[in-house]
This record gives sequence, C-alpha cells and structure tokens, in this order.
Amino acid sequence: MSTSPKSNRYFVGIAWFVLSLVIGISNDALTKHLGQELHSVQITFLRFLFGTLSLLPFMLYYGKDAFYTSRLGMHVFRGGLLFGGIALFCYGLVIAPMTVVTTLNFTIPLFTLVLAMFFLSERVGAARWIATIVGFVGVIVVLEPTHVDFNPQTMLLLLSAAMFATLDVFNKKFVVKESMLAMLFYTALFTTLIGLVPAIAVWKTPSLLELGIFFCLGCGANLLLYCLLKAFSNTDASALAPFRYVELMLAAATGFFVFGEIPKVATLLGAAIIIPSTLFVVWQDAKRSKREQASDDADFSDEDAILAELPETVEG
Repeated sequence: MSTSPKSNRYFVGIAWFVLSLVIGISNDALTKHLGQELHSVQITFLRFLFGTLSLLPFMLYYGKDAFYTSRLGMHVFRGGLLFGGIALFCYGLVIAPMTVVTTLNFTIPLFTLVLAMFFLSERVGAARWIATIVGFVGVIVVLEPTHVDFNPQTMLLLLSAAMFATLDVFNKKFVVKESMLAMLFYTALFTTLIGLVPAIAVWKTPSLLELGIFFCLGCGANLLLYCLLKAFSNTDASALAPFRYVELMLAAATGFFVFGEIPKVATLLGAAIIIPSTLFVVWQDAKRSKREQASDDADFSDEDAILAELPETVEG
C-alpha cells in the first residue's frame, strides 16, 4: 500500500524535528560538561562566537546582499534576550539534573501566553488560563520549594524560560522581511558582542579540546535551527508539538548514562502535569491561528468579489 505525498511530508517533518531534539540534547550535554570548568557566561559567549564564525563563510559566499538588514536595533534587542536566556539555561544545566532543566524549559509556551496577553493584546479564554495555572502547579511540583534540598538558584531556569518567551512574543510583534541567513548571522553576532564584556570578567583560558567542543556547539546551534526549519516546512508546528516531549526521554537517558543522574519522582510527576498543559495551550493557539487565517482569507475573497463587479476601467 503506497502512502500519500501528504503523509510522506508528515513523517519527513517528524524525522527532521526529532533530529533537532537529538542535536539539542547533545548540545546540552556538551554545555553541562563545559560548565564543570567554565562560567556559563563565557560558555554562552564562545558558543555564539563560533556560531558567528561558522556562518561568516556563507555570508561572504552570497555577497553583500546577504548582510542586508532592515532593523539593526531589533537584532541588538534580540541578542540581549538570547544571551540572558542561554546564559541562565547553561547555568541551570550545571546546578540541576538534565530532566529538571528540560522540564522547566517546557514552560515557555505558558510564559508566552501570559506575555502575549499584555503585549500583543491577545484574548485568552478560561480554558487556556486554567491550563496555564495547572502548568505552573507542575512547576511547583518539580521545584519542590518546601523540600530540604530545594536550591533557590533553580528558579533562574524559569527566568530563562521567560526570556525565551519574551523573544517569541517580540518576534511575533516585529516581523522582519529578510533572509533567514541574515537573521541567524546578526542574532549570533550581536549575542556575541553583548556577551564579550561579561565573558572577559569571568574569563578562563579554554583548552584545545574545549575550543573544539565550542566549535561543535556553534555549528550544532545553527544545524538545530536548520532542522527545525526543515521540519516546519513539511509539517505544521501544532502537529509536531507532541513530539517535543521526546526531548524529556532523551534528557533522562543522557543524564543517566553520561552524568549518572536518576530522575526524581517529583520531576516526573511535574512533567506529567506540565506536558499536557502546554500541549493544550499550543493546540489552542494553533486553532486560533487557523481561525484568524480563515477569517483573513474570507476578507480577501469578499474584497476580490467586490472588485470583480467594478468596471474594468474607472475614469476620474
């Protein structure tokens, strides 16, 4: 029995998406390893430095047009958010098990919903509010704030998630029509420049092996985004959302086999609360986007019908 082209695209999209998760967890493991010796600020700086350098040959190959950008200031702001979010995320990988870091990172859609209500004036229904509240209950379960071993510094991972969510909302509000290569390059470049001074303040000369790992991190970050773009070009983001949580299984396996981490019951229970909540929020967002798109298409259709009834030439 042959499969339809649409079905093939769906499975190709899933394959690219899962590959992006594998690359992401591999990058996390390398970052956690580097964090044993180097400060998270320096790790973030060098990661984006090598990311910038790995993109520069492509920029030069495509010529001066590749360097065109319509909003330089926007890239600076994005770079600041990204540097803060990644630096805090890297620090979280050092102080917390990979399953905890990954689970708390799943809260990004919850923060995005709250921020979009204030900055994009999006209407949030009761069902989405309930799902968001339930999701943050899951966060409390994961963090175990009343437990004797509670580390307040793990709260920084929530600040990291909030920064990533702010970046998502900012990208929605200020859509820039320029090449993806330019977006990647300027994001990496300004994140590097913003991180230069903080990195110097905590600088420790890396070994040749560590520099090799940073090169892999820089290339891996660009490759991860490429895989995501390929995934979204074949399959809707909402259809891929459930597979996002394969990342938790990958994180648990990597944490156990590479770092000897055993996931706590509280982390798994919290994940069981957060995952359905965020899936519901993503699903509702997808439905809302489709309704808005259908409404826009209908408006254009009505306008076309009106224009069709007008005379072919209008003299005035």
